[in-house]
Amino acid sequence: MATRQVAVLGATGSIGGSTLDVIARHPDRFRASVLAANRDSAGLAALCVRFRPDLAIVADPAMEADLARRLAAAGVRCEVASGADAVTAAASGPLCDTVVAAIVGAAGLDSTLAAARAGKRLLLANKESIVMAGALLLQALREGGGDLIPIDSEHNAIFQCLPGGRPDLGRAGVRRIILTASGGPFRGRTRAELGKITPDEACAHPKWSMGRKISVDSATLMNKGLEVIEAHHLFAAPVDAIDVVVHPQSLVHSLVDYVDGSVLAQLGNPDMRTAIACALAWPERIEAGVAPLDLAAHARLDFEKPDTDTFRCLALAFAALCEGGDATAILNAANEVAVDAFLAGTLPFLGIAEIVERVLAELPAQPVVDVQTLVARDDEARRAARGVLNRAYC
Repeated sequence: MATRQVAVLGATGSIGGSTLDVIARHPDRFRASVLAANRDSAGLAALCVRFRPDLAIVADPAMEADLARRLAAAGVRCEVASGADAVTAAASGPLCDTVVAAIVGAAGLDSTLAAARAGKRLLLANKESIVMAGALLLQALREGGGDLIPIDSEHNAIFQCLPGGRPDLGRAGVRRIILTASGGPFRGRTRAELGKITPDEACAHPKWSMGRKISVDSATLMNKGLEVIEAHHLFAAPVDAIDVVVHPQSLVHSLVDYVDGSVLAQLGNPDMRTAIACALAWPERIEAGVAPLDLAAHARLDFEKPDTDTFRCLALAFAALCEGGDATAILNAANEVAVDAFLAGTLPFLGIAEIVERVLAELPAQPVVDVQTLVARDDEARRAARGVLNRAYC
């Protein structure tokens, strides 16, 4: 069996770390041939010392010299590059056959599309790419002839519960897809109790270890809203065939409801290495370093409806998906600006949904034509979000 050459885009993040842990457990099957990070040259250099890639990329050109210096001092011989174009070129280039798309936010769009067009096995963690450009990404996959396997725990769970991974849902007898949500750190709280939430409180997820942006998205339930949009594209699921339930134990990662009354669920401990190992080795199964699930020790599984009156971002995501066109890209751009402002201390927690709602109202949806038009609309939405922020909160 040939060793898979894996490009890990977002190598210094939580997904990147989990991916490299799985790769390290199977050196005969996988090799980290390309490692890319945003601007953490020290963290990236440390990974290069351990994994010895052919190419190391730092997206921020200002950090390239520091990365090269650190690698030279450590005696690591590999090519060094910088900039978004270098990341995109690596995703489609000859050094890898598998791409882990784990760059956070809209910044990951170009490299994700490039990997799809080049026919790579695409392990998708960057949900913003498919939220922004779902139709374009699926078209790129058809043109390239590669595989897309989601590594979000929820979508990977659905993938595992469907025959063949991504079938025609109607022919497969699927009635609905049910995404589970932990509820985040503020489950059960009222709007009045959320008025003075701090960034550190929002980032303290009760079950998952994640970066700060995705942790805030989990706290607002926007993360689940983005996952609804992602499920719509990945599995060609109608909006009315996608449900969300809150499951605080985070052991059931998602479910598929069939027309005969059967409901298949994927369960496991909350550890991203399960989904990553599944995607790397599919259709085989490999050891991921994840402890066996002890159902007796956990004793109970609870489910409840999400509180969309308090956590309005989930309802806004459903509304954007129903509106169609580029509304989901507008939603995503406005949310990224709002979350950045919240993390910087210039926007209250409840203001995140308010910013998103105002921008959606200000910019009616337009048809998705091509990547260039979409990027222009993304920029327009970010300007609109900053305008709302400045008028209402500064």
